[in-house]
Amino acid sequence: MKKTKRRRGRELALKALFAWDINEGQDREETFELFWTQAEDVSEEITEFAKRLIEGTAKNIETIDELIKNQAKNWQFSRLAYVDRNILRLSIFELLYCPDIPRAVTINEAIELAKTYSTADSSKFINGILDKIKENNAG
Repeated sequence: MKKTKRRRGRELALKALFAWDINEGQDREETFELFWTQAEDVSEEITEFAKRLIEGTAKNIETIDELIKNQAKNWQFSRLAYVDRNILRLSIFELLYCPDIPRAVTINEAIELAKTYSTADSSKFINGILDKIKENNAG
């Protein structure tokens, strides 16, 4: 199945956020700059969408992480897999700050990212967390 432009943008955003997360302590701008020098060559439309997601997620990371901590009962935030944590971050940014993207699409895309980059169990966990956040932040 052919990937949509937005799916490719989300994948790039996930990879950039993952790189930032695993290089804890490294300057955010430096990490993202390095990421873009090594990223695959994609259209400007895909790049712009990915940058919107990356920058928005990074800017709102404290709020987003607090939501994850509040919803992921019985899970230590630091013990979440890097991939899962960043799929959640990216998707929560979309749910809260991107009214132009249908919420059902955001959740479906998160599940697909988890199936591709993580595990089937992770996709269920991510779906549950995002559903709770969607319900608690309706509007």
